Amino acid sequence: MTPGARAAAAIEVLDRVLAGEPAEKALTNWGRANRYAGSGDRAAVRDLVYEALRQRQSAAALGGGPGGRGLVLGLARATGQEAWFSGEGHAPPPPEANEAGREPTDTERLDLPDWLVPALRESLGTDFPAVAEALRSRAPVFLRANRVKTDVAGAIAELADDGIVARPHPLAKTALEVTGNARKIQNSRAYRSGWVELQDASSQAVIEALPLADGMKVLDHCAGGGGKTLAVAARARLKLIAHDVNPRRMADLPDRARRAGVDVTLTEQPETGTPYDLILVDAPCSGSGSWRRDPEGKWRLTPEQFGQILKTQAAILDRVAPMLRETGVLAYATCSLLRAENQDQVQAFLARHPGWRLQHERVFTPLQGGDGFYLAILCGN
Repeated sequence: MTPGARAAAAIEVLDRVLAGEPAEKALTNWGRANRYAGSGDRAAVRDLVYEALRQRQSAAALGGGPGGRGLVLGLARATGQEAWFSGEGHAPPPPEANEAGREPTDTERLDLPDWLVPALRESLGTDFPAVAEALRSRAPVFLRANRVKTDVAGAIAELADDGIVARPHPLAKTALEVTGNARKIQNSRAYRSGWVELQDASSQAVIEALPLADGMKVLDHCAGGGGKTLAVAARARLKLIAHDVNPRRMADLPDRARRAGVDVTLTEQPETGTPYDLILVDAPCSGSGSWRRDPEGKWRLTPEQFGQILKTQAAILDRVAPMLRETGVLAYATCSLLRAENQDQVQAFLARHPGWRLQHERVFTPLQGGDGFYLAILCGN
């Protein structure tokens, strides 16, 4: 495919996404309907789609419209590639007079939902401009070296055998940043053998900060796909239980655990396993810390949904607190940059539960390289 044909394909996919279809589904459907497109073409179209979603407001201003064509035209103008719109072959038609576009306003350049800008500015303080700019760009690819099977040096060497270049990252002792051939990871021997797992560096740092020790009984209450569950399992010899309100999210976890060489028990009724020594609550959240990876999320989140998320977070904390033994630890984490979901949520919990105290908290932002994350370690008296 020519660059112009790739731009036309990205426009088609973006129009589906803007109409409500999830981006991954739209990209998959486009690929199935266009079998002639090679892996390089599919990757290039995917990159254009996600870059347009990350920079949706500024691209729409530059491109003269909020539709798929306007977004891709805006990206083309921002990068000096307006020649994509030549009208030759499968390329999009040249811009018309009403598609002249304009320079984005200061607010549009943030590429953030207008209604969340004040809260993000307050939460991030002087870091707000730099974090907003970081969220407009693609996130690095990180791997976790599975210490049950290897160490960082061994993982790097094994990846290199498949042409994948990785280096240690300072956010976590197990973190590897992939700097070459990231698209080969899932077919690599290191990945298929459980030596490495795809996991953001900040997420790994959260798990590294948990006070785990051999023999503990641990519950991962919001396990989802199980990435943090597996990271917890690799830290110590634990009796580890995973739960999610939607058990189907954990469907692949048993196979992934076997591949990683760890033991995890799944449960739909975590109360039956009480008491626990440590409970990890990786709570449902706005996802604002990971908008580089999921730019759809920032545009689809509404104030009403955000309000419901805050209620859900509080309800989960209230549910799990009685499941801990008297000396137990409650670890509350989100991939959010917003105080309302982080520090304010923890302080509200402490106000409702006077017997608890905040032992430690950490804040991560994309300025450290990984996703935005928050962690609070809470203990009973």
